[in-house]
Amino acid sequence: MIRKLTAALRLMRIEQWVKNVFVFLPLFFSGNLFNGRYYPLILFVFLSFSLVASAIYCLNDIADVERDRKHPKKRHRPIACGDISRGGALFVMGLCLVGSLALSMLCGPNRLWLTAIVLGYFLLNVAYTFKIKQFAIIDVFVLALGFVFRVFAGGISCDIYTSHWLVLMTFLLSLFLAFAKRRDDYIIFAHTGVEARKGIRKYNQDFLDQILGLLGSVTLVCYILYTVSDEVTANFHTRYVYLTAIWVLAAIIKYMQLTIVEGKSGSPTKVLLTNRFVQCCVAAWILHFCAIIYLNPFHGLS
Repeated sequence: MIRKLTAALRLMRIEQWVKNVFVFLPLFFSGNLFNGRYYPLILFVFLSFSLVASAIYCLNDIADVERDRKHPKKRHRPIACGDISRGGALFVMGLCLVGSLALSMLCGPNRLWLTAIVLGYFLLNVAYTFKIKQFAIIDVFVLALGFVFRVFAGGISCDIYTSHWLVLMTFLLSLFLAFAKRRDDYIIFAHTGVEARKGIRKYNQDFLDQILGLLGSVTLVCYILYTVSDEVTANFHTRYVYLTAIWVLAAIIKYMQLTIVEGKSGSPTKVLLTNRFVQCCVAAWILHFCAIIYLNPFHGLS
């Protein structure tokens, strides 16, 4: 019984729930992170997206079990290694999906919109699992779009405006991380002949390295434009938001080193949870913005 429960938890990939912190971004940038009245709503959204993501992981592992068994890393996944059956995985997926939709219906006056976003995210990923991921480049754009869904869900649940800057930066950063992960898939394919996905043959290492350089540059330039825009300086009542770009630049360069030099981009979540340099950059960025938003006596004043 304990073994099956452990397998079910591994199947749900709870460590990947960290990706859903994106739902907190609208609340954070609005200056309401410490406003307790939003906590139940945003926590329900976080758990809703975490469970629907787990449902997608279950579906993906069911659909790709034969391919996973040939993969040097994915062969240890619960279904591929035989720790849980496909039927058991379907049951876990159903529980996660029902739980996700139930939680989304608890999110205040905008619950119908939020439920529609969660359901749309699920259906988009079903299409990704069975068809879209066969198409190179399009598959990565769909993955990045999933993070935009998270940001909108966080804003809608708390009835907070989601700026175009936040949407754009979320999309670009997600694209960068997703292409870094594709590079890892291609390296495995080049060395072992194992295809993590059908579209992997449409890539090569030089192309992916150039894409990473391009996206890293575009993401940084977009971020700097955000920090010096009149809208942002007026909103935060400071002209020094651009100084936060230091942490963004350092994190991007470090991640490119991990990807291109060390070949450790297979799991962005693992990098975030284990790499001290990246963690320090993220923590410094958060603390810097906390000082700008929550310690600035002029922020929030008209």
